[in-house]
Amino acid sequence: MSSTSLKVRAVSTTSPRLRTDAAANRTKILDTAREVFAAEGLGVPMSEIARRAGLGVATLYRRFPTKEDLVAEAFAEQMGECVGLLDTALADPDPWHAFCKVIAQVCAMQARDRGFSRAFVTAFPHVAEFRVLREKAERGFAELVDRAQATGALRRDFDPADLALILLANGGIRASTPEATMDASRRLVAYLLQAFRADSATPLPRPATIPLDAALPLSASPVNLRTRPANCGA
Repeated sequence: MSSTSLKVRAVSTTSPRLRTDAAANRTKILDTAREVFAAEGLGVPMSEIARRAGLGVATLYRRFPTKEDLVAEAFAEQMGECVGLLDTALADPDPWHAFCKVIAQVCAMQARDRGFSRAFVTAFPHVAEFRVLREKAERGFAELVDRAQATGALRRDFDPADLALILLANGGIRASTPEATMDASRRLVAYLLQAFRADSATPLPRPATIPLDAALPLSASPVNLRTRPANCGA
């Protein structure tokens, strides 16, 4: 048998293993990233994610060239669920009930997972799929607001941009345990929803011009999702 045939046979038997290892590494990276981002937010360095996943930094960057790529992929499923939540809300014959449910569920998601709330409000100009989902969610929420106001249940001066204020307030909750954080979040949401009712409304100042991607805890430090170490090989 020629050396060439031996070489071809070697490649054909090892390639499936390489593909399996690559898929396993990708899953390990995503699982670790979701866990770390949920507990600590998006500021955790890529090198730390690689370390906790038990992989080299170069391996991580081969799978995800930028942090933006990693964050978008890690939370793609949750973003899809968020869009699905709004689709369900728009199908509800009671817009006020649907509005309340969306606010409660979005705030609960934020209280449970710091990473997703940050990912939701962060612009991803280089990840088209994530950007499209976010824009769809924003349009759906604006339509839900219009419908709830048309029924006379939601105060007329509520603005879709007020979602940023809600996320800022809810994101500022820091309790001693995850359970206490959830309890405090639920109580805050209950207060807010009572204030949003049209039948108890008194005039408000004009809406705040806070962009959605500013809706973060005031102590959060900026996160550069595009950064990649210059010495990381492909």
